[in-house]
Amino acid sequence: MKDLLIKNGSLVNEGKIIESDILVKDGKIEKIAADITPQGNEQVIDATGKMIFPGVIDDQVHFREPGLTQKANIYTESRAAVAGGTTSFMEMPNTVPNALTQELLQDKYDIAERSSLANYSFYMGASNDNYEEVMKTDINRVCGLKIFMGSSTGNMLVDSENTLSKLFSEYPSLIATHCEDESTVKANLERYKMLYDGKDVPYDIHALIRNEEGCYISSKMATDLAKKYNTRLHILHISSAEEIELFTNDIPLSEKRITAEVCVHHMWFDAEDYKKKGNLIKCNPAIKHNHREKLFQAMLDNHFDVIATDHAPHTWDEKQQDYWHAPSGLPLVQHSLSAMLDFYSKGKISLERIAEKMSHALAICFEIKDRGYIREGYWADLVLVDLKGKTEVTKESLYYKCGWSPFEGHKFSSRITDTIVSGHLAYSNGKINESKFGERLEFCRN
Repeated sequence: MKDLLIKNGSLVNEGKIIESDILVKDGKIEKIAADITPQGNEQVIDATGKMIFPGVIDDQVHFREPGLTQKANIYTESRAAVAGGTTSFMEMPNTVPNALTQELLQDKYDIAERSSLANYSFYMGASNDNYEEVMKTDINRVCGLKIFMGSSTGNMLVDSENTLSKLFSEYPSLIATHCEDESTVKANLERYKMLYDGKDVPYDIHALIRNEEGCYISSKMATDLAKKYNTRLHILHISSAEEIELFTNDIPLSEKRITAEVCVHHMWFDAEDYKKKGNLIKCNPAIKHNHREKLFQAMLDNHFDVIATDHAPHTWDEKQQDYWHAPSGLPLVQHSLSAMLDFYSKGKISLERIAEKMSHALAICFEIKDRGYIREGYWADLVLVDLKGKTEVTKESLYYKCGWSPFEGHKFSSRITDTIVSGHLAYSNGKINESKFGERLEFCRN
């Protein structure tokens, strides 16, 4: 792998923006200094006029492999990730078969090792009856344990109180949860099916079926369990303002035992957007009425700790079905950083806070080894951004296997020009270099 020398960029890192060069050797950042002289053996990247961010770390994606590869696979979606500035991802266990044994979990790592352009980790999955397999997990080599406390997509609902108590009390590392109360969702579903049987379904019915109450009940249950057992709990994709009160912002992230994630689409879209987008923005938990501004503010004031995507592609034909049959999920990983930079262009967030919430905080939250910052000795996961460029989202510009995006037709206010993954220039000006794959993430946990 050729050494890299990035010249004349503006580093967005650890609450500051500074002009500096970066020398990368053997995949890691060798030196950060104001003026590094080329030695003649490096590939020089001129970053004049560009911002350099630490690579985005996405703690929640569904890349669909194995078993659902008609929708996506690790190769295609990791290409989309690096094209959008995401250098590391953590992928969910509700593939087919579900990753409920150490052998099945390892199968996913084996696939990523030979096909992922981005760095990778995979959650171990929990069910009502795989406790022994869960407890075999190497917590320094696996991002966390995923518990579906709402069935969502797949068949991994954990609804046994005994199982939940056992896992929350005994699993020694991070537990990530999908929180929607199953009984609330089922009752709402039956009510609206009866109400609209044979009639046109209103555009916002998804927000009514998977409502605020269902989210709050389940998230409250999870946080109560975590407080009871001192569990390291991370609740994914918070979608309602009611849940904000469950999380604290009065201690540093490194000291929190309970953390929360908010996703780009819950801050970008509102239930009114179902009128135009329909099933294309149907997701679990649902995009709701008049919550996005409060969710955005909760991210800024540190009630929510990290930003992610919950990237979950389905085929175009699947999404064209009627509401009752169309699956939930959106493809988002190619445009998460671009979307947040649009919020920057509107004065809603600083560049430094974007780097914090999409990179630094992930490294702290998951205790990721040597990533998430632009520091000497750390892996060189870097993204170069032209804030004066534009990115128009068209079908031709997408790397997703599903071939569509809820952002189609939108023109983002910036352009991601280069993405460096573990020292490898994986993406540059519209071209992907597949000569090297990403690395497996490692974690520093006791």
